[in-house]
Amino acid sequence: MMQTSDIWQPLAEGQVPRVYEAGQFIYWQDTIATEFYYIVSGKVKCFLSAPSGAERTLTVHQTGALIGEASFFDGQPRVSSAIALTRCEIVTIDRVQLEETFRRCPELPFSMLQYLAKTVRLLSGHVDGTFLRADRRIARYLLSQPTEEDGILSCTHEEIGFAVGVSRVTVSRVLGALERNGFLETGYHHIRLRNRKALDSLVHSLPEEC
Repeated sequence: MMQTSDIWQPLAEGQVPRVYEAGQFIYWQDTIATEFYYIVSGKVKCFLSAPSGAERTLTVHQTGALIGEASFFDGQPRVSSAIALTRCEIVTIDRVQLEETFRRCPELPFSMLQYLAKTVRLLSGHVDGTFLRADRRIARYLLSQPTEEDGILSCTHEEIGFAVGVSRVTVSRVLGALERNGFLETGYHHIRLRNRKALDSLVHSLPEEC
């Protein structure tokens, strides 16, 4: 289980998770956020929708993550939608529940601020990531995702491609090159990050001259 699951566990105490089947929406873009969500189990995709019908994946959240928290705190309509990719158990948190949890766990608000800061970085990354080469975009995405203790990240080539705006073929080509260089190992629906330092160096290396 991921490290974040222990941090947010107090939010689920005394709550009965709701079950979402794969393909079921958890919340919709442009709706008012009166609550946010804690993923007890499963995998959820958060994405943007354009008036044309085009979609852009922001990220894929897994067990132990929070979703929908930014709009909940700023009181503005949701900027993205969330859909279950697998069968999920999810706890809904409203303001009353959150305040009660903060009273019981006074260390939790600081962790919440850190989590919100990471959300801001994620959204900023989608803006400046447009200027990065495909391999750097993919490396940065992999580094931004939570992994299990042995460095395994559960994801598919399609999910990575949607998240960084490249084709599945490009993802496969880049991952193959990174694997040959010893940065990672690929498997069925998962990737093991072997050298996070090397991936980080790739992301922050100086751009090549045109």
